[in-house]
Amino acid sequence: MSDHCCAGASGKTALNDPRWRRILWAALLINAAMFGVEIVAGVAADSRALQADALDFLGDAANYAISLGVAGMALAWRARAAMVKAVTMLAFGLWVLGSAVWGFIDGSAPHAETMGLIGALALAANVAVALMLYRYRTGDANMRSVWICSRNDAIGNVAVMGAALGVFGTGQSWPDLVVAAIMATLAIWGSIEVFRQARGELGAIPATDH
Repeated sequence: MSDHCCAGASGKTALNDPRWRRILWAALLINAAMFGVEIVAGVAADSRALQADALDFLGDAANYAISLGVAGMALAWRARAAMVKAVTMLAFGLWVLGSAVWGFIDGSAPHAETMGLIGALALAANVAVALMLYRYRTGDANMRSVWICSRNDAIGNVAVMGAALGVFGTGQSWPDLVVAAIMATLAIWGSIEVFRQARGELGAIPATDH
């Protein structure tokens, strides 16, 4: 019951909330910076999990930019933007899943120490963003998509650190590849959640308002 009340309040008050916009700008900058850090480290460490997480940071930065662009628009436009983001999340998930499958066929063991260090840095960045976005987690599909991205990222970073321990302990690449597959599954499932809510919001809007 309280969730429904919270969702309604957030959806109405946060559209042009300066605090919401400031948080999105901060999230955008953090994610763009972490993309640069992780893509370099991922290539250097030969870690598919880090490379996948780097692309996720890049995708999130783009998603935050979209959210900033539609924050003050009508619900129909925000729902459409959420559907676009759902498609990008799905595409990311499928790409990472394919990369993980290829890695099982032909891949070398990544550098565990680099994975652990960069994974911890990425986790700190994503937890900070998730905490800033927490109050908006029950808003419309556009706000929810932002929260889901941040939540999935934090989970993914914990998994990357676990993969680093697995690689360090076994000297093999499979822990890195398993985590990349898990991150892909999270992205695919998150895209389904966002798409369903956005479609529901579009369906509830009168045809004249689309």
